[in-house]
Amino acid sequence: MADDRSSRRLPHDMTESVIPIFDLRDHRYRSMTPSIPAHLEAPTGLVADARGRPLHDLRISVTDRCNFRCIYCMPKEVFDKDYTFLPHSELLSFEEIERAARLFVAHGVEKVRLTGGEPLLRKNIEKLVEMLARIVTPSGKPLDLTLTTNASLLARKARALKDAGLTRVSVSLDAIDDTVFRRMNDVDFAVADVLHGIETAHAAGLAPIKVNMVVKRGTNDAQIVPMARHFRGSGIILRFIEFMDVGASNHWRMDDVLPSAEVVARIDAQFPLESIAANYTGETAERWRYRDGAGEIGVISSVTHAFCGDCSRLRLSTEGRLYTCLFATEGHDLRALLRAGHSDLEISNAIAQLWRGRTDNYSEQRSNPAVRQARAQRKIEMSYIGG
Repeated sequence: MADDRSSRRLPHDMTESVIPIFDLRDHRYRSMTPSIPAHLEAPTGLVADARGRPLHDLRISVTDRCNFRCIYCMPKEVFDKDYTFLPHSELLSFEEIERAARLFVAHGVEKVRLTGGEPLLRKNIEKLVEMLARIVTPSGKPLDLTLTTNASLLARKARALKDAGLTRVSVSLDAIDDTVFRRMNDVDFAVADVLHGIETAHAAGLAPIKVNMVVKRGTNDAQIVPMARHFRGSGIILRFIEFMDVGASNHWRMDDVLPSAEVVARIDAQFPLESIAANYTGETAERWRYRDGAGEIGVISSVTHAFCGDCSRLRLSTEGRLYTCLFATEGHDLRALLRAGHSDLEISNAIAQLWRGRTDNYSEQRSNPAVRQARAQRKIEMSYIGG
């Protein structure tokens, strides 16, 4: 394996970092209503931010609820039976989501991912998929319409989702060993049920399926090679995600991060790998393929190898707030514009103005202790805006 990524090491000043927890029940995420420019222009299909990054991907969270309590996302000690989730009246309606999506597509979005929480918990999610599947890009291409799920409901939903127009799915699975996986999801959900959901989705044509494994050192990193072994030759793309400091509830420490370079090295020692090119500019995963032709894996290295420089993603929360970074500390209240009677052209220009002013690059600044500490207790939870 000839690639210098295998030699990456953690910056020395990040090894002892701890992100503190706080009580989310008393937290209200800050947001502001985007302003509408005085001069309105029709969208051109391309808008770039302050660093020249185009808008290409839109991630839409359709619910803040989840039936798992994964330790890195919705730990049970915070998201317990007394935790107050958003009331239905505060969620964007399917019609509002569709309208917003059309406005983003007019600015260059070609890929829409539905997230949560667990998106399959949203009632009649197939209807939303059907509505979004009708949208085409300015060049006439259909959207790349995807969904990320824990697969707990996928077996019963896969066929309906495919029939509604969903392109493919990504499935979260953090271990192939049942004991380890049950400990990770913290609701005693079995690996076999996730695998059944994956098989059903594959049979329905929701492919290529991607399986995402969040790797936490000392918790599930012994599952890296077993996961690779299980999915090799299956046509399923396995991706390993570094444990990230998203939100403020997951007790993130730099010591718990296993660098993607080490993930690649462990797999390469068992199943030789070679690096391959990205599918498109701004793709989050670095791609590797097995030299024997048994498929590919990916690694997502937000902590040890920031990819802010070509990040093209915008996130829309369950209640209609826009976030220009996964590690954001405040949002922009698009719902206020949608429900205030503004025209599509007015909202479109507000979106363009917001994106043009975007400068986010938190992952490039993470090694600065002052930056981490200043943002630690204000970052938005992953379950609220999706991954």
